Amino acid sequence: MTELTISSPAFDDGGPIPDRYGYTAENVNPPLSIAGVPDGTVSLLLLVDDPDAVEPAGHIWDHWLVWDVPPDTEEIPEDWDAEGAVEGQNDYGEQGYGGPNPPDGEHTYRFRLYALDAELGLPPSATRDDVADAVTGHIVEKATLEGTYAP
Repeated sequence: MTELTISSPAFDDGGPIPDRYGYTAENVNPPLSIAGVPDGTVSLLLLVDDPDAVEPAGHIWDHWLVWDVPPDTEEIPEDWDAEGAVEGQNDYGEQGYGGPNPPDGEHTYRFRLYALDAELGLPPSATRDDVADAVTGHIVEKATLEGTYAP
């Protein structure tokens, strides 16, 4: 049995995310590689957030929510258009990817991938809470990639 993994050719796990992926730079998502999707997976969910934003923003900042990603997806290219998936609203109030933009020094960003036994079928207007409610009882496996970004 293979373990679900998410990685990026642009940065190492725990390493610095290149500047170009930042919100005030090119604001494009980094390329991602997915492997080890378990049998029985119906869809994938990708959540990118900043847990270090709690102090300056008052909550964990959502940078990218993408659900109903086809389970045979092995690569998410840079500046992906999320074809075949649904992108929700990030905490910038925009649809799709919103890159790192820490206001107070280096932050750690989590790229969390979930293998699900169902499609969520949520509209793009769904909130993170809606997504969290919908995945309850449907997570088959999860994987995390972390990167750091400093202003």
